[in-house]
Amino acid sequence: MQAYSESGESDGRGREAWRPLRQWWEQAGAQALRSKQEEARLAFYREGITFALQGDAEGAERAIPFDILPRVLTRQEWDRLQRGLEQRVQALNLFLADLYGAQRILREKVVPQQAILGNSQYRACMRGVAVPRGVFAAVCGIDLVRTGEQEFHVLEDNLRVPSGVSYMLENRRILSWLAPELFECVRVEPVGHYPELLGQTLRELAPGHVDEPTVVVLTPGPFNSAYFEHAFLAQGIGAELVEGQDLLVDDGFLYMKTIRGPQRVDVIYRRMDDDFLDPLAFRADSMLGVPGLFDVVRAGNVTLANAVGTGVADDKSVYPYVPQMVRYYLDEDAILPNVPTYVLSDARQCEWVLAHLHELVIKEAQGAGGYGMLIGPKASKAQIDEFAARIRAQPGRYIAQPTLALSTCPTLVDEGVAPRHVDLRPYVLQGSRVRMVPGGLTRVALAEGSLVVNSSQGGGTKDTWVLRD
Repeated sequence: MQAYSESGESDGRGREAWRPLRQWWEQAGAQALRSKQEEARLAFYREGITFALQGDAEGAERAIPFDILPRVLTRQEWDRLQRGLEQRVQALNLFLADLYGAQRILREKVVPQQAILGNSQYRACMRGVAVPRGVFAAVCGIDLVRTGEQEFHVLEDNLRVPSGVSYMLENRRILSWLAPELFECVRVEPVGHYPELLGQTLRELAPGHVDEPTVVVLTPGPFNSAYFEHAFLAQGIGAELVEGQDLLVDDGFLYMKTIRGPQRVDVIYRRMDDDFLDPLAFRADSMLGVPGLFDVVRAGNVTLANAVGTGVADDKSVYPYVPQMVRYYLDEDAILPNVPTYVLSDARQCEWVLAHLHELVIKEAQGAGGYGMLIGPKASKAQIDEFAARIRAQPGRYIAQPTLALSTCPTLVDEGVAPRHVDLRPYVLQGSRVRMVPGGLTRVALAEGSLVVNSSQGGGTKDTWVLRD
């Protein structure tokens, strides 16, 4: 399966948009590029831009691998992506507002009721809870893959607690520090104003009775793998970084403990899952949340971004129905199509998938980080047999997709500059309107032939350039 080369290097043509970058890396040479890449790695360590691998017994912090060669998108390519992303996020928010309201889409059987109401991420307690501007998902990370010159697909929607935006920002800052000459010869759209847009979006979603809202970023604490990002964004939007123990509920409102006494909190940008937000409403054993917080949400006295219950819209078993949501709520065809997906709770689809596991990618419906996947063409017979047994035992837990030939970009590896597979996660904000910065987080599979781009599975990241006209 031949992958599309975004730079044109692999097919020997070379795209014009990549020409200045190509000249730069050829003139610099592999040794100088490796030196710059090592400087970037050390800078990430010094500044605490690290993450911990899930299940690592030692809990070692690692710098996410950064590739010195950026990815290039033309303005025309980005404009199409932006239209498609705006459309998708609007439809997902309309779906969530309907789901926790009138449930028209279920009554009219546009999507199957059992797939939604039987989903573990559906929160019945949110029925009838009003959220400012009807926005349930204020911050979304939409994963895109490219398979051809004009062929972009949505791989998955991240609406619960999308992460990685700090890497997008730091990749740009580090590259402009290491190679300022690049930005002198290429006009690149900026991304550094993302925190400003995020802060504006959060303030717009404050309860209606608040003129100058107080915003906080709620973190599980410094042992969380994304703690750097929580602190980074809190600083960027001028908000306090708080843990559950820093907050308290009193007389129907939420307060932050300060040396000057309690201060009202109006908006929480939360970076923890629903289950841990309030031990009185969700998991009773949670030590991370705030007792009584959900009552304040229900009363309309504090806004959670993203709202409780958004996870049902990014579950992989619900993902196949997003194009129907776009058509239902917006009366438009989806600009960005889904990857064809088999829902294994359907007996006929499941039977076909079991007979073709060696050709497909199998994912857990609520999986993340590249864990719990089977890539059929690269799996052993024993691995395929093991997954077949898992699917037969719990078919609704999995979905299946064809193995796509993800596009490649030039990447600095041990043998020099070589093509590696990439995806793209743009970040989409919705407050009074949809906002985004041009670009996103490009993730790259550093191992030759690998299609797994997640940092938890050995992947790295690149700066993403959208060229100015």
